[in-house]
Amino acid sequence: MSFTPRLVFVTTSSMEEGRKLAQVILGKRLAACVNLVPAIESHYWWQGKLEMAGEVLLLIKSSAEQFEMLEELIQLHHSYDCPEVVALDPHEMAPTYRLWWEGEMERDKTA
Repeated sequence: MSFTPRLVFVTTSSMEEGRKLAQVILGKRLAACVNLVPAIESHYWWQGKLEMAGEVLLLIKSSAEQFEMLEELIQLHHSYDCPEVVALDPHEMAPTYRLWWEGEMERDKTA
């Protein structure tokens, strides 16, 4: 199986929602790790109006190979009509961390 790491950013409305989403993602083995960054402040346009909201940022360590299933799972379990799901390609990382990440992504999905 090939492995192409992706760092996926997702915002949620609360820590509770972030924790629930992290557990669903990890339970399906669509990520090696999910970090929750609390108390971010987001400013954005929504339906023609400038909005501001407190949110929680999820940093999801996944892969390009799992992105489509991850995105579908997020859409299914997220409270937002249009959740942020943005994947970045980390070009450089510590080799030992990459080996751990890849190893976790390749584990049996039923484990």
